[in-house]
Amino acid sequence: MGEVSPESAVGGASDPEDGGPGRLRRRPYERELLRLQRELVVMQEWVRQSGARVVVVFEGRDAAGKGGAIKRITEYLNPRSVRIAALPAPGERERGQWYFQRYVAHLPSPGEVVLFDRSWYNRAGVERVMGFCTEAQLEVFFEQAPQFERMLVQDGVILVKYWFSVSDAEQERRLRSRLDDPLRRWKLSDMDVEARRRWADFSLAKDEMFARCDTEAAPWWVVEADDKRAARLNCLSHLLSQIPYEQVQPPQVSLGERPAAPRVQRPPRTRSRFVPDVTGPLR
Repeated sequence: MGEVSPESAVGGASDPEDGGPGRLRRRPYERELLRLQRELVVMQEWVRQSGARVVVVFEGRDAAGKGGAIKRITEYLNPRSVRIAALPAPGERERGQWYFQRYVAHLPSPGEVVLFDRSWYNRAGVERVMGFCTEAQLEVFFEQAPQFERMLVQDGVILVKYWFSVSDAEQERRLRSRLDDPLRRWKLSDMDVEARRRWADFSLAKDEMFARCDTEAAPWWVVEADDKRAARLNCLSHLLSQIPYEQVQPPQVSLGERPAAPRVQRPPRTRSRFVPDVTGPLR
């Protein structure tokens, strides 16, 4: 019997992660995920103490699973040192800037990791296919992107770029599952519908992006993502392999003895407003 995700239980749809035979089963997935997440905590402390700077780029088609992978990476990490950069469409002022300028503002300081949920590669993908940039602007991007990334790496930034690859049949299944799930319907936009119609155009755009921006300094890594669970584990494992972290001793914290509470007159509880307890029938 297929498992039902809490995310889709309200809508009555089947779990979109349980997509058929050959997919990674939930229990072994959750065990390995937790092991990798423990390692991410170790990696985070090394980054913090060593002053390393890490940039991870997540690109791929709509519904390929980028957001799910980012969520599992950050689940147990400190948001003060591991940040997600998911930039909205540029405003009028930003459109007049150097294209990479607004991304530079989100680059990490020493001891930080920044995960770009889509990145400067918007220009080579959605902007190109949807006609939001000119051919001249696109050509400038292809000339500058490898140079921009090479400068980051030369300055000591650890840069890792992921492309989440999903088949057209699997993407179609995931997009349609969102229509039937009130908890995830917000993920489906008019832009997604138009991008779905231009599948072949996006394929050609991705091919040229790889041909011109896959470099020794900043290579592209493809995550096969038809199986979401496997994709997450593969991505987390590979990310850990790309960062030269080691076990470091976290700061020691001691609670000590709790001081005795002073004898003070506190207001009666009847003066407070309490949130109603609705859990009675669930007990």
